[in-house]
Amino acid sequence: MNAFQALGLNEQLVQAVTDLGFETPSAIQEKAIPILLSGTTDFVGLAQTGTGKTAAFGLPLLQLMDETQRHPQALIVCPTRELCLQITNDLETYKKHSKGIYTEAVYGGASIMMQIRNLKKGVQIVVATPGRLIDLIERKAIDLQKVKYVVLDEADEMLNMGFRDDIDFVLKNTINRESTWLFSATMPPEVRAISRNYMENPKEITVGKKNTANVNIDHQFYVAAAPHRYETLKRLVDFNPGMYGIIFTRTKADAQEIAERLVKEGYDIEALHGDLTQQQRDKVMGRFRQKSIQLLIATDVAARGIDVDGITHVINFELPDDMEVYTHRSGRTARAGKSGICISICHSKETYKIKQLERMTNAQFHKLDIPSGKDVCRKQFFHFMDKLMQADMSHGDYETYLPDLVKKFEGITKEEVLQRVAALEFSHFLKYYENAEDLNRSDFRNDRKDRKDNVKGNFGEGRPAGQYSSRGDNGFTRLFINLGTKDGFYKASFLQFILDESNLKKEVLGKIDMRKMNSWVEIDKAESARMINAIDGKRYNNRVVRMNEADGGFKRPSDEGRKRTYGPPRERKSFR
Repeated sequence: MNAFQALGLNEQLVQAVTDLGFETPSAIQEKAIPILLSGTTDFVGLAQTGTGKTAAFGLPLLQLMDETQRHPQALIVCPTRELCLQITNDLETYKKHSKGIYTEAVYGGASIMMQIRNLKKGVQIVVATPGRLIDLIERKAIDLQKVKYVVLDEADEMLNMGFRDDIDFVLKNTINRESTWLFSATMPPEVRAISRNYMENPKEITVGKKNTANVNIDHQFYVAAAPHRYETLKRLVDFNPGMYGIIFTRTKADAQEIAERLVKEGYDIEALHGDLTQQQRDKVMGRFRQKSIQLLIATDVAARGIDVDGITHVINFELPDDMEVYTHRSGRTARAGKSGICISICHSKETYKIKQLERMTNAQFHKLDIPSGKDVCRKQFFHFMDKLMQADMSHGDYETYLPDLVKKFEGITKEEVLQRVAALEFSHFLKYYENAEDLNRSDFRNDRKDRKDNVKGNFGEGRPAGQYSSRGDNGFTRLFINLGTKDGFYKASFLQFILDESNLKKEVLGKIDMRKMNSWVEIDKAESARMINAIDGKRYNNRVVRMNEADGGFKRPSDEGRKRTYGPPRERKSFR
């Protein structure tokens, strides 16, 4: 008996899986499918991205559908357009031998009228992003009253992106569901709260330890001085010819700036960030999937839901502030049983984060030396020679030109031909790396320069959170903002929000103290006015954002002459 058939799947689905070349179910599929086929059990599945979660819930859903009923019976909610399309494409593949089952993807950035028309034709499975789904609900263009099964895929990612209220809204509008299936890579308290509030005695399955990284990923890190971070990135890319990967940055400004610098230097790279239109985003992702570009540089928010096969490397230009974000970043490689490499560039003061990551992921991180210029040239040279030896000569009448080639090179030795080929191919590398600096040095002069660049920027790491206090450091001031964890923020997403809105570098920030209803941010005094002007008065989730100095000392130019009516609440002591 086929291994998938033994799980309880019908003949049509087993045939579709066999056509794809899969013989053995993954761990999450083996544990989840028999439970989900019952259709009446709430379920929580914890497993890393790339472990086959789509098939784990997609195959049972297809088998549970009643093809005679042309209305939404199942709803799959996921964080991004890319993941929405990926799930829909996978379902189309799985159901190719199953007749009468229809799916529809609904997401922002595409014609809502076309999606409404397709829904009216009658579909059993709807795959949706939260924003577009709520838009359709409010337009009364989709009826969820007969939905039996709700799947929340990448639940932790959706919460990290601020979709908590949207998820609550969707679950409250599917009151007749028979079961809720939640899939997530990690289990933060917010995900646990959804399980507690909307599920009844859910069956929980964990593949690997919670937050554990994929065992097929080789975790590497390089310690670089702040001003050498960009040069280190270049060397690592050059040292890994044939790399097909994603570079992660904290802010969209860094993503764009680094991409522009690398493009000018001849690298096949494009940036993916929040300032791109949907059309531009689709174009970038299309080129990346077709491998027309070697590298994609992206922020965490922009890269949500990216599911691309064959990614060999993930590079953290900077380590994320939220350690769980590392799990999501690294999970972009080593998918479907393949191996991959996750590289992190960090400052010497960040090595404590590496220790935290090792404990959290239960994986060993390998510290490597930054390659020298000669190492890079040697690696590139042998990579080229391997390609030369593997060149396909079966197509083309090369023998026609062989006599002319022999005559042309009759007075030149084989060694000289090889030297000329190397010179032709690698002259730019040899010139660039001829007198390359050793980036692994850490003498006193460089340490002083690090400290200077940590204050000024230049792609520096800056001050680790908590390194400075507003007390005892006259260079910093403390800002109050009326946003907190209740607004759906984790520390990483909150940091990215304030940096993106103010267009400032992280180096100007100190400690961030997040509470449920509000937060306090330490910032270089010279930049505090700029951040307040950029953020105060903006709207977030339909309410006005308020930011001011915690002591009320700063006033915007527009506020001169009128009384401020807001400020931070007093911190009260509580008896426990």
